[in-house]
Amino acid sequence: MPAEPAQPALPANGADPGQPAWGPDDAAAWAFQVLGQTVRIACDDAAPARVLRANFAALPAADAQAEADLDYRACRHPQGDGWMLLRRGHPAVTAPDLCDLLYHLEKDLIIALQLRRPTLLHLHAAALEFQGRAWLLAGDSGAGKSTTAWGLLHHGFNYLSDELSPVDLEALAVHAYPHALCLKRRPPNAPAWPEGQVLELGRTMHIPVAALPAAVVPSPCPLGGMLFIRHDPLLREPELRPLHAAEAGAHLYVTTLNALAHARHGMDAVVGLAKSVPAWSLTTADLDGTCRLVRKLALQQSRQAGD
Repeated sequence: MPAEPAQPALPANGADPGQPAWGPDDAAAWAFQVLGQTVRIACDDAAPARVLRANFAALPAADAQAEADLDYRACRHPQGDGWMLLRRGHPAVTAPDLCDLLYHLEKDLIIALQLRRPTLLHLHAAALEFQGRAWLLAGDSGAGKSTTAWGLLHHGFNYLSDELSPVDLEALAVHAYPHALCLKRRPPNAPAWPEGQVLELGRTMHIPVAALPAAVVPSPCPLGGMLFIRHDPLLREPELRPLHAAEAGAHLYVTTLNALAHARHGMDAVVGLAKSVPAWSLTTADLDGTCRLVRKLALQQSRQAGD
């Protein structure tokens, strides 16, 4: 993403001339719950309303008239093309298109949730459920974690999250954050692509949860395994390699978003999680073969857990 320009701060009451007024009775506003927080979003235009509603539609609805913990407004920029995102009491952010608008909202929301729920270990990872256990999929940008998640949803896995996986370290369980699944491109030979339902925003495409081929798991789910993904375009067959706790911890620390909120810069939290949950390195090849291999692993782990 391009670097963000500095933005002027707006008064907490949104009363700056030329800016939309805040109002709890705004008919264009809706609200949802995530990690115990009430998030309210108001839109002054149908275009962002369609995109943002579709992105967050699977999160539990909240009363739009109630006091919000996080209060947002999306509107057209009053001085030119593009859009403006406001959070009450925070600087305004401009976005040239709807792709950037959604990006800035997601980023701000994820950071705000980390600050409001600091005892959770927030990971940049997808989370899927299989036979009562959650599986985390982590990797560098472009490694294919979202594509792999999309494929696994056609192989018996259910959906918790695509980007943010908040882990309860005491319960060793991951909370759901079921926003629309985000892909940078349509996967080759993608199974059962939901034609006409995907939000095409230029640089990214978003599959609303209602269009996913699997159920949403709304409650915290105990962790069953962690997969650290990379893609090798020359590989003919996918490969799985079990990781020792030390290697898994090193991979896990890189994907931790709020390490500094935990003791010893998060080292104890990450090491404890790596020692408690088995982990593998997954080098992906073709999507179907990769998903079959992961499903086989998940079945083996499920049988062992039942012994």
